[in-house]
Amino acid sequence: MLTIVLIDDDPISTFVTEKLISKNVKEPCQFYKYHSAKRALEEIEAIKPNYLFLDLNMPEMNGWDFLDNFHPEENEAKIYILSSSVDERDINKASQYQIVKDYLSKPLIKKYIKTIFN
Repeated sequence: MLTIVLIDDDPISTFVTEKLISKNVKEPCQFYKYHSAKRALEEIEAIKPNYLFLDLNMPEMNGWDFLDNFHPEENEAKIYILSSSVDERDINKASQYQIVKDYLSKPLIKKYIKTIFN
């Protein structure tokens, strides 16, 4: 079973992402959804996800803060930034994090899913 963490303060975006993945990935998936990056960071070690989809713009702790405090040596999650920002600075900044596999723009689409899960 694939374990997937979705960190996004927008419940509609989280819902759409979960449904798209569920519909297009053949393997069974267990989802953990967080509206707070801070709370996700506290619980991520126990979850040990295979995949993590992270929004950048959130209150309290944003996606960059999450990445700065995340310890990849304790976790082998493939991290994808899933953001509505198309700012070149965000895209370039994301590429400086070795743990970030890719920067994807919202909403997640079938083409991305096929690339990620194959």
